[in-house]
Parts: sequence; structure tokens; C-alpha cells
Amino acid sequence: MELSAADRAVAENARAFVDTWVIPYELQAELAGGPLPPEVVAQIKKAALEAGIVGGLHRKEHGGQSWTTVQWCLVEEQFGRSTNAVSWYVPGAYNVWRAASPELQERWLRPALRGELHDAYAVTEEHAGSDPSGMTTVARRVPGGWEISGEKWFVTYGDIASVIVVMAYALEPGESLEDAPRRGTLFAVPADSRGVSTVDNPPFTHHYPDGHPTLRFDAVRVSDADVIGAVGDGDDLQRAWFTEERLGIAVRCVGAMQRLLEEGTAWAAGRMQGGARLLDHQGVSFPLADSAADAAAGRLLAFEVARLADSGADPKLVHGKASMAKLFCSEAANRCADRVQQVFGGRGYMRTYAAERFWRELRVDRIWEGTSEIQRLIVARSLERRGVAAMLT
Repeated sequence: MELSAADRAVAENARAFVDTWVIPYELQAELAGGPLPPEVVAQIKKAALEAGIVGGLHRKEHGGQSWTTVQWCLVEEQFGRSTNAVSWYVPGAYNVWRAASPELQERWLRPALRGELHDAYAVTEEHAGSDPSGMTTVARRVPGGWEISGEKWFVTYGDIASVIVVMAYALEPGESLEDAPRRGTLFAVPADSRGVSTVDNPPFTHHYPDGHPTLRFDAVRVSDADVIGAVGDGDDLQRAWFTEERLGIAVRCVGAMQRLLEEGTAWAAGRMQGGARLLDHQGVSFPLADSAADAAAGRLLAFEVARLADSGADPKLVHGKASMAKLFCSEAANRCADRVQQVFGGRGYMRTYAAERFWRELRVDRIWEGTSEIQRLIVARSLERRGVAAMLT
């Protein structure tokens, strides 16, 4: 994979930031159950702003970096080398704000990229996860705007967000969900709006700084100005969001495999058992070799998707290949974490070792933003609709 001087500079800057401001705080976050002290969070945000690694794909005039997709992936790869989501403290915002009005961007996007607030994205429901057609959240048109009602699950950052991007079906007066056209629409809902409440904030396997609560929207009023894009644009905007999120998961999994292999190989090369190094035993070296092959193949696949996105390729082809990258890299990273944890033996079961934390944390990458099973369906359909040659070259 050929990288320009600018690409390499972006990657090296991100690696230095992660080594200085992210990895050193992992254990503190783990032992604290996720969150870091406010003064540490402020230091990380300040360092991220000074390093110029916030809001990578957003435009510079909005507070981002105007990176290419390849450059963004190089940074996400470095974030993937860390555990406990310490990198979540780096200011950022979801890509759907690019379709928002200048007024919404001024109100929500710019402050988010300055680290002054956070957004959340609410799409999943109790009976509408992998199958979004089961969504029941609706936005009914009323005088002066819309009234949103429904319940959303697994709303990442929902416990700290100032604004929630809510996916709902837009209904005109007199229409019902059963007979109306499916006009999926995104709304910017201030988190302190009347009618927004937290139903549950369940604990999860990982120890991350922020939660994934269940939020209820009970006749929440918003205006026409709070629509992101246009009424009915939600499905297309969400498809672009999924493409970006899945590609990000893929490259972060590659970064995780890189660190797992670095630490696992160093341990195996220095640990003596039975009169020989662990690395000299095939039962240890072969799994590491298999994981290295996985990491190398996954990296090439993920960055090929990024290159396609930058070249202006068919978005539907990019979407299919992003699903393929997420599928392969998330499954490979889980295999790698399991193997490296085994290499460390009893130490691999200690939370103070990165291998144990990766083993827990990487599991969700096979689930969120579309399970591995959903990715397989998307890839299979892409083989039929885009063609085998297009998906493999």
C-alpha cells in the first residue's frame, strides 16, 4: 500500500498521540470501571486539539481536518491499538452532520469538534436491530414542527450527549405507521428536551467511559429546522453512516491485532519454558503466524475500501466492501485476541494485561453496527448485484 508523505505524517502524528495520551491511561480506566478523572479528560482533549486529530473527515472550516478516507483510516488504526475506549475522549461528531443545515452545524457540529459537547446516534430498537424495517419510532407532523415518539436501545454516548440524532419515520397528518410511505428521517433532538428520558443504562462487558442507554421519546417536540438533510433522506444518510462506521471498526480491529502481535511476540520471545523460548514451540508460534496473516490481509482489504471511497467509486460497492472488511477484520481480531491471550497463559487472564482487555472488548465488533451475520448477507447480495469481479478486485 503506497502512502504519500502527508499520509505518513498523519499516521505518525496519531501514533505518537496514542502512545502518549491514550495507552498510558488504559489501566487507570480499567481499574476505575471506565471513566477517567475530569482533569485527565481535559488534558486529553486539549492534547488532541493541539495535535490536530479531531473530526478527521469533517471540513476544516467546521473544525475538522478535511482528511481523505485513507488518512482517517490511518488514524483510526492507531486508535485501535488502545483499550478501554480512552480515545473516545478525542472530540468528534457523526458524519450525518455534513448533511445538516449551516444553523445545525453551528449549533451542534462546531462545538462537538471543539470538545464542548457530544452527540449520540439513536437508531436501534427493541424489535428493530439488524432488521430496521421493524422500527416503530415515528415523527408526526404538528403545527410548527414534529412530535417524536418511540424508544431507542444501545444509544452510545446517550448518557452524556447534548444532542441525539434520532431516526424516525415521518408521518403526515392522518397517516399511520401501517399504511404510510416509509420516510425514514433524521432529527437533531436536544437531550434536555421535554419528553426525553432514560429507561435503562445497562452494564456491558467492556469498561468504557460512556454508556449505551435505552432512551424513550415521549411526544418530544422539534422544529422543521431540526431535520438533518430532508424528510425521507434518513435511509441514505444512515447507509453512508454505516459504511463509515463499519470501515472504522475494520481498521481499529487491524490496529488491535498489531498491538496484540507486538506484545504477544515480545512475550513469547523472552519467556523460557522447557528449556526453550515459548516462540520456539510451534504450539505458540503457529497461532501468532496465523494472526499475522490475518492482520496483514485485513489491513490490505480495509485500506482498499478506503482507497475506493476516495476515488469516488460507486457508494453501493463501497458499502458492500466495507461490510466485507468489517466481517473479516472483526472475526480475525477476535481470533487473534484469543490466541495471544493463550500465549500469555495465566497472565492473559489478568485485567492488567492488554490481551485480556482486548479479548473482552473486541467481542462487540462482531455485533454492533451490524452483526457478522448481517455483514455476510450484505456481502452475498453485493456479489449478486455488483458482481463477483467488482467485489474481489
